[in-house]
Amino acid sequence: MLCLRRLAFLPLAALVLAATAQPAPVRVEAASAATSLMDDALMYQLLLAEINLNQGEPAAAYGLLLDAARQSNDAQLYLRAVEVALQSRAGDAALQAARAWQEAQPQSQQANRFVIQILIGLNRVSETLPPLKNELAGLATDQRVSALTTITRQFMRAADKKTAAAIVEQALQSDLNASETASAAWAAIGRMRLNAGNPAGAREAARHLHELRKPAEGATLLALELMSQDFSAGELLLLEQLQFRSDPGIRMTYARRLLQLQRYADAVSQVRTVIEQQPDYEAAWLIQGALQLQNRQFAEAEKSLQRYLTLVQAQTQTPTDEEHGPGAVQAYLYLADIAMQRKDDTAALAWLDHITNTQDAVGAQTRRATILARHGELEQARRIIRDLPGRDPDELRTKMLAEVQLLRDAKQFRAAYDLLRSAPTDTAADTEVLYEEAMLAEKLGEIGEMERLLRVVIAARPDYQHAYNALGYSMADRNQRLPEARQLIRQALDLAPGDPFISDSLGWVEFRMGNADEAARILETAYRARPDAEIAAHLGEVLWSLGQKSRAVEIWKEGLLLNPENETLGETIKRLQATW
Repeated sequence: MLCLRRLAFLPLAALVLAATAQPAPVRVEAASAATSLMDDALMYQLLLAEINLNQGEPAAAYGLLLDAARQSNDAQLYLRAVEVALQSRAGDAALQAARAWQEAQPQSQQANRFVIQILIGLNRVSETLPPLKNELAGLATDQRVSALTTITRQFMRAADKKTAAAIVEQALQSDLNASETASAAWAAIGRMRLNAGNPAGAREAARHLHELRKPAEGATLLALELMSQDFSAGELLLLEQLQFRSDPGIRMTYARRLLQLQRYADAVSQVRTVIEQQPDYEAAWLIQGALQLQNRQFAEAEKSLQRYLTLVQAQTQTPTDEEHGPGAVQAYLYLADIAMQRKDDTAALAWLDHITNTQDAVGAQTRRATILARHGELEQARRIIRDLPGRDPDELRTKMLAEVQLLRDAKQFRAAYDLLRSAPTDTAADTEVLYEEAMLAEKLGEIGEMERLLRVVIAARPDYQHAYNALGYSMADRNQRLPEARQLIRQALDLAPGDPFISDSLGWVEFRMGNADEAARILETAYRARPDAEIAAHLGEVLWSLGQKSRAVEIWKEGLLLNPENETLGETIKRLQATW
């Protein structure tokens, strides 16, 4: 019998994950029964291996299994030896078994794949080139293209990402020169480069894909990943790939990214395309409803949201399932918002009653409190907010900001300001809380304090575009320090290109600096991207100053339809004594 000794186990969680991606472990008894050439001694050896394994001696079991696999040249026994080592976190032992299997059965793709996975898990990526080339050799074109996506996913997990990118690129050189595989190869290389912190190299790969103009699954993934670092390059590649294959899931991911950038018109276009191509795609109806609500298209939003709920309810197993999904909860909240905008509080409360899960109570209770507050029951509304759960700092923060919003809506700016200033130290240091405090200081006429707070926010979060925009707009609106105001607003636009509200600020500062034509151009673009009463007020005033009074009145009328209660719009029309 073999001389056994305990193996030194390594903590390799990644290898365990690799093992679970393979077929289910084969029991030793099944493997031995299937081996017709197995003699009694070998049968006894396998039985002893199983006993050792069951008694918590994986090292002994591994040695017996690997020896049996070598004697019988049985792939299932090699697999079992590899799995026992992986499950015991013995990486070097797993690699030894996989390589023994590969040497005994050079044509085994499974053995070769285990070698690659284990080397990656052991952070020995530099040794993966030969087995990687073996993996690709002899594959038909369609199989090779499919394999490139899998290989990319495996190598992206490597700890040494630069070496992994170099190995993959070296292995794919022949694919770059073959018309059938070039697109998939460049997509794989681009993803590996981006994963290795080389966005310039990823952009180069995207440029090659643009020149090839062929569909590739990996190209779509590269585009989505590239958008997080170079949105323009990623967007160009994504739009090209969507021309070849219009995937609704990809379009919705793109639409959500556009929403983050406040490119609402482009997001609407993508969502509409999804609905046209796949009318039963639930998420598209929910996002379309949210966008229509944001644009105050209440009737259209209501139809979209109810269509979403109909689709969700058709998929549920029980009558109440739809009331617990996060998407359905959001739909009910949006429908309540529509009813509240219409001043139909009875309908709003009826929609909120659909939300029965206590974990979703914050949104529903906040809206109930808002309804009470506008009926003059402010103190009762505040009690509703205060009675919400406050089990951790996040919940306490949410409650505080909800109460502040109630006070703001009731124009009790001093009470809201004092509430923010009384926040705990950790919450008070929150940049969003500081930003809200600055906005309330402005409402109270404490301009110096507002500016101080916004500069604190900018210092703490240099990427927080709202602070730059608020500070610059405040200066422009007071017609003070206009060059500095323009610089601040442009910094905000650099952080959020195309944001219509920041563009509105830029248009307003250009107008204040005497550049009315440029202001009109900027504001027209912003208004087309986001029809909004505030932007309408500014655009109308610029047009009025240019003598285009009928056009100004037209814009103001549209703004009043969007939000008849907007203070800026009402003040502008009154100040200019515009009549129609």
